[in-house]
Amino acid sequence: MKPAEQESDPICEKVLHERLQSNSVLGGAIQAAATMTEKPSDPEPGIRSAWDEGNFEAAATRLIACYGAEIQGFLVAFMTNREAAAEAFAVFAQDLWVGLPRFEWRCTARAWAYKVARNAARRHAKAEKHRRARLVPLPEGFTSQVAAATRTHTDSYLRTEVKTRMQELRRRLSAEDQELLILRISRQLSWSEIAVVTASEDASATPIDVGREASRLRKRYQLAKERLRELARLEGLMEP
Repeated sequence: MKPAEQESDPICEKVLHERLQSNSVLGGAIQAAATMTEKPSDPEPGIRSAWDEGNFEAAATRLIACYGAEIQGFLVAFMTNREAAAEAFAVFAQDLWVGLPRFEWRCTARAWAYKVARNAARRHAKAEKHRRARLVPLPEGFTSQVAAATRTHTDSYLRTEVKTRMQELRRRLSAEDQELLILRISRQLSWSEIAVVTASEDASATPIDVGREASRLRKRYQLAKERLRELARLEGLMEP
């Protein structure tokens, strides 16, 4: 099914253009991603197949086409500032391109993409003054594709994930609890995927460690949901 036409987001489009215009490589991949009008029921095999063939541009293109919009929505919801989210998305696109050949497939490409995006957002928040650091050279075409994919597919995310009263209540929670609710409820990641996404760079990734962290996150999630319900009751959004 062909997606409905979406209005462009001038903030995201402007920031992405400024952030990525010097990377001519990123331009071909995102225009191709924007032309993919059908999202496969399970895009992981296609991404993995291109990766196995060493065609990392095709793998990155498929990944952006399938997950770019929801990653953008995650960044907007997590960072609350659309321009900052667009900056972080630009960094994410570069990091994804550079890091994809080293991806070890210990988790799904989707979970890995969220981890890359989360790290990009945290770096942006810690070093905002230096966020316009020198960009790495990327293959021709990938830049315009990321911008086009974002412009075409993300407006619905921006409309539905930022302005509800429940989301305003969610922002009263801690940053970790907010992130947990977004990844589990909005993005429906599995607990093992969330454990991978939120793990520190030097954390062990053995199945036992991932399982232990997933259990801890599940308990924290239950507490966060209870806190959110309590806030909703106090605001009259839920019955006492």
